[in-house]
Amino acid sequence: MSDTGTNYGEIVKNGLWEQNVVFAQMLALCPLMAVTTSGTNGLGMGLATTAVLVCANVLVSLIRQVVSAQVRIPVFIVLIATLVTIVDMAMNAWLHELYKVLGLFIALIVVNCAILGRSESFAVKNGVAASAVDGLAMGLGFTGALVLLGLVREFLGSGTLFAQASQLLGPAFSFLEVKIPGYGGALLMILPPGAFAALGFLLAGKRLIDRRLAEREAARAAVAAA
Repeated sequence: MSDTGTNYGEIVKNGLWEQNVVFAQMLALCPLMAVTTSGTNGLGMGLATTAVLVCANVLVSLIRQVVSAQVRIPVFIVLIATLVTIVDMAMNAWLHELYKVLGLFIALIVVNCAILGRSESFAVKNGVAASAVDGLAMGLGFTGALVLLGLVREFLGSGTLFAQASQLLGPAFSFLEVKIPGYGGALLMILPPGAFAALGFLLAGKRLIDRRLAEREAARAAVAAA
């Protein structure tokens, strides 16, 4: 299938909101809960996953015509594992402080169901450009979820935003660092129960927004029909 007639706006919308890896599909919850003690950690993990998603989608789209259906899943897994290894080594070389913080969870990107899922459900059926956009949109949607949950937990748990961004991501990110004066935070939000509670409220918020949007669309349709 070629990219002719592809609705890129719909692909981006699905990745960022409608089919968001976390808030809609409820995938990749292990790294979500583990690394989101700060917005900085969430940003680093999200961007690493996005890089793998985009590259995996592009490569799967390129080889989809030459890989038989009987062996494509093992081939895709080996391809994803190779990409994750490259990302792991690159972060160790150029973002070593962040690499030490994220640790094993970088390697565990291999078992992120969202990556294999997009390869199997989208990239294997679409052209390179559409697959790249899908991988980027899904990755940014996942990154947004990680950063949002990380910022909520970090703000309520320690009274900071993007703590140690300059140390973990580089001096160029120092402008992100914010310290709330006079607030020490609540330790519960940094612990696993806080992660589950914060995620629950964020999921409820998305459901509420979706309901409001659906009601507004129904009202518009009713007015148009009248």
